[in-house]
Amino acid sequence: MKFKIEKGKQKKPIRACVYGPAGIGKSTFAGQFPEPLFIDVEGGTHELDVSRFPVPENWSELLEMIDAVIAEPKICKTLVIDTIDRAEVLLTNALLAEKKADSIEAYGGGYGKGYTALQERFTKDFLNRLDRVIAKGVNVVLVAHAMMRKFESPEDPPYDRWELKVSKKVAPVVKEWCDLLLFANYDAMIVEDDNGKAKARGKAKRVIYT
Repeated sequence: MKFKIEKGKQKKPIRACVYGPAGIGKSTFAGQFPEPLFIDVEGGTHELDVSRFPVPENWSELLEMIDAVIAEPKICKTLVIDTIDRAEVLLTNALLAEKKADSIEAYGGGYGKGYTALQERFTKDFLNRLDRVIAKGVNVVLVAHAMMRKFESPEDPPYDRWELKVSKKVAPVVKEWCDLLLFANYDAMIVEDDNGKAKARGKAKRVIYT
């Protein structure tokens, strides 16, 4: 047989995405990974004692920062992108500038072409680059905000659930790319009041759901 069969666990860099509501501690959690280097797309890590690039001004600059890690992978053990929803905004601005379009809905003449272009370029330019970072032995952690979005279930009535705060076509490719998809939130339970109405009772404890 010309193929070598490998057995057992293989230790490789981690692809992770952590998302949750504002202020839950996503960036702080990402900063606990080994030797993190932040691409602080939002400019919100000033209170964290971490290494960081300058805030990228546009999509090209963000990609150049990732390329810098590929060229010199020893500068960190973990690359953190904080946040991917802000990164998607930079990509959107770049696409609109290329086509001189006023909105992503009008991009390329409409009919969803803008969102398809977002998905394709996010995968090709961004996630594929991060695969090259992984290949250099560096962990990658994506940070994202969360938003409530209606979920259409084939078995149950539609209901709201937390989702990545990125466009509907980008969210699935991010989820598929990750080894770890983590949702951070406050621990809460549903209770009934004296009138029989359900409400959430939150606690100070923060939890991560896998």
